[in-house]
Amino acid sequence: MTIASTTSRRPRGRFLLPLLLIIGLVGVFFYALFSGDPSKLPSALIGKPAPQFDLPPIEGLERNGKAGDGLSTADLATGEVTIVNVWASWCGPCIQEHAVLVWLKEQQHDLRLMGINYKDSPEKALQFLNRHGDPYDQIGADRNGRVAIDWGVYGVPETYVVDGHGEIVYRFVGPLNEQAVRKELLPAVEIARERTKSAAAAKAL
Repeated sequence: MTIASTTSRRPRGRFLLPLLLIIGLVGVFFYALFSGDPSKLPSALIGKPAPQFDLPPIEGLERNGKAGDGLSTADLATGEVTIVNVWASWCGPCIQEHAVLVWLKEQQHDLRLMGINYKDSPEKALQFLNRHGDPYDQIGADRNGRVAIDWGVYGVPETYVVDGHGEIVYRFVGPLNEQAVRKELLPAVEIARERTKSAAAAKAL
């Protein structure tokens, strides 16, 4: 091999190495995104107040002969811990998860469970609730998906735990199952309750 031929190959290697590094980084990113645990996807809102929003109720939804309540930021800062579940009637995993939410509400009547109905029609949403049950205390209709975007929702279903002062403390991506409820969601609720009590005690001093 001559000196001239060796020199002519160096620029190729110089450009090839950065290209390989970029390909490797992209590969790692997509592996982490699609083969990892989706429930572990990060959220920039953890530890921050819930976004400002004010959603109307699902049109036609009634409870005890009265129109159902919508959902707003103010409903999440009442001093009680709240679970917020983002769902849609057209979402297959939401059907799978819904039975777990009904079971959870039956087991813990005092647990505040709120819903954000994502990009749904009132008719389809009502059919879903009539067929599968309505475990929610309040539901806000996010018809255009704007509020879900503000919450950082990747795709339904997603579930959040909000402490009594309206701060998001936990996020679960994907359909909840009984194991996830027992090992992750309910412990997060207890942590949020302790945070709420501590904050209230500190404020009283």
